[in-house]
Amino acid sequence: MGKLTKNQKLALSKIEAGKVYTLAEAAEKVKEITFTKFDSSFDIDVRLGVDPRKADQMVRGVVSLPHGTGKQVRVLVLCNPDAEAAAKEAGADYVGLDEYIQKIKDGWTDVDVIITQPSVMGKLGPLGRILGPRGLMPNPKSGTVTQDVASAVREVKQGKIDFKVDKTGIVHASIGKASFSPEAMVDNAREFVQTLIKLKPATAKGTYIKSIYVSSTMSPGVKVDPKSIVD
Repeated sequence: MGKLTKNQKLALSKIEAGKVYTLAEAAEKVKEITFTKFDSSFDIDVRLGVDPRKADQMVRGVVSLPHGTGKQVRVLVLCNPDAEAAAKEAGADYVGLDEYIQKIKDGWTDVDVIITQPSVMGKLGPLGRILGPRGLMPNPKSGTVTQDVASAVREVKQGKIDFKVDKTGIVHASIGKASFSPEAMVDNAREFVQTLIKLKPATAKGTYIKSIYVSSTMSPGVKVDPKSIVD
């Protein structure tokens, strides 16, 4: 392990060892221990009582954060010509089809979200090895494969994110910025966790929400009491 910086030591000193904080307390604490010179992301990690190796326990979904992500999301819409105008009007940063497919084949992936139409998905198949590892492959479950691309663009721009549990049973997401007010951070975290609860697989046994940590970029994690979130 590398040597801790002065700010890292200071951040750790402000977290009470072994303490589990309420969500409101944790939001305040994250703001207190964030020392980056840039506007850090506000992150949440939730360990679930599921076995992701089983298809019926794969937790995946989307959530619209009440206060957005605080991030400028770059959206590419791959669509037929008749949908291009609506996509541009909705705020898409890049709109087209064949020219962008070729750009992606040539290595361009400078976007955060790709939205497309069902009729176009056949052309995206060969891009799977490029887009898949980067989490950019459109998916009907996340709302990025849709006939109404304009609505999908607006939702993403307003703070809609998708997530899925990793192979260790943890769901990680950036749900705002450290510059948000504690109240906004709490609202976004609560909405995220409540969405996870709604997605609980019927086959999941025992405790579903095992642990919750919130943090900012480069800060230590602050443990949250699930009871302060779960109604």
